[in-house]
This record gives sequence, C-alpha cells and structure tokens, in this order.
Amino acid sequence: MAKNEFDKGKKFSFKDSVAYAEQAIVSKHVLRKETGNISLFAFDKGEGLSEHTAPFDAMVTIVDGRADVIIDGESNILEAGETIVMPANIPHALKAVDKFKMVLTMIKSK
Repeated sequence: MAKNEFDKGKKFSFKDSVAYAEQAIVSKHVLRKETGNISLFAFDKGEGLSEHTAPFDAMVTIVDGRADVIIDGESNILEAGETIVMPANIPHALKAVDKFKMVLTMIKSK
C-alpha cells in the first residue's frame, strides 16, 4: 500500500492523521477511486491554493484551524467543524487564515 494513504479497516482521527509542515501544504489520501477522492490536507498559516476551477463539486470540511474559502470572489471564513461545497466550474481558492486542516471530498459526475 502507498505510504500516502490511510490503512483500511483501522480507526483514525482526521485531526491527528496529518502533521503541519512549516511553509507547506501536506496531503494524505483517505480514498482514491475513479468516481472521486477524499483527501486530508494540512496548510501552514499563509499557505493556500490559487484560484482554479474543477469540473465537479467539491466539499471542504475544516477539522482544525481557520481557512478562507473563496468562491467566485466571495470570501467564506470557515472554522473547525464547518463545511462548504465549492460548485463545479466556479472559480475557487483557499487560504490559511491560521494553519488549518481540511478534508476535501470530490465526487465526479458522468
């Protein structure tokens, strides 16, 4: 099994399963399938993903810290326990207001 993936059949905590790295974004795959992916990310403060689009909806759930999820130019500050859906084909970006961890769920459409 790839080192960057979770072990199936073993319990885990999203908050404790990926570590922060200075001036970096760290990711780990929870599930990778042709029909979509679930990934866990840790962003150091000030890090982010530049504006882009995706051909399918993506759901972001914050598990630690605070993030600015910008969708179609509109800022959305999310804290631990909060979730937002980034719509398909709409520009979006993410920025770490504080260091944060998130679960990204992407389900592909036909």
